[in-house]
Amino acid sequence: MFLDLNFTKLLILAVIALIVFGPERLPAVAAQAGRALRELRRLLDGAKSELQENLPPEFSQLDLADLSPRHFVRKHLMEEITGDGVIRNAIADIRESANGAAAAGRALPAAMLAPGDRPPYDTEAT
Repeated sequence: MFLDLNFTKLLILAVIALIVFGPERLPAVAAQAGRALRELRRLLDGAKSELQENLPPEFSQLDLADLSPRHFVRKHLMEEITGDGVIRNAIADIRESANGAAAAGRALPAAMLAPGDRPPYDTEAT
């Protein structure tokens, strides 16, 4: 979620709004904020549909969520699409293989450190 709002945070925001605007003006301010959010959502939906209409045919499969850096990194670096269309999390696979190797008594890969080990430090590299 964008702001990670939970019930406690919403309650704190409501109390602050009540103090700032007062009980008389709060309903009018809330209605105005709702109208502004609806208008903003309508404008964003219009811009999105206009962008998709004006893109050339080779970009017809473009997902606008891919333009988000977080989504792009997750999709292209952290998840792997297998041949049968299943999305697999590459990071989770590495952790599972390392945990399985440690549980079976096998040596961990060179990049993995045992708990409590200090990473190597090169004095000439700094």
